[in-house]
Amino acid sequence: MELNSLRPAYGATKSTKRIARGQGSGHGGTSTRGHKGAKSRSGYKSKRGHEGGQMPLQMRLPKVGFKNVNRKVYVAVNVARLQELAEKHGVSTFDHAQLVALNVVGSNDKVKILGNGDVTSKLTLSFDKVSASAAEKIQAAGGSVASK
Repeated sequence: MELNSLRPAYGATKSTKRIARGQGSGHGGTSTRGHKGAKSRSGYKSKRGHEGGQMPLQMRLPKVGFKNVNRKVYVAVNVARLQELAEKHGVSTFDHAQLVALNVVGSNDKVKILGNGDVTSKLTLSFDKVSASAAEKIQAAGGSVASK
């Protein structure tokens, strides 16, 4: 067997429908387009969502929901996590750049420090937002909090 002698199995392929090649072909006359109307003309193209004059589906359905483009989403970091990082890496000053360097948050994330956990180290924080309970715990351990 040679590559140039390979052929599809019998009946596996069909010849294409030859349109507009006379009445004897069975596809002459209107060339399978029916009689008259825009769809029978050359160059016809319907617009997306057009339903022939009927009110389109996206206009029949009610408008719902609201997306606030000014919404600020904060990544929550607990003081317990800061305590872990302080012990592991020997860091006492935390800000956004420090957390990005430690792969805790992304460079475009806004950070809010929450008060879950305990703090034993003296930490200095500078973040977008700090909860009241987190600030209380940091200051009780002798640290300081500055929110931007």
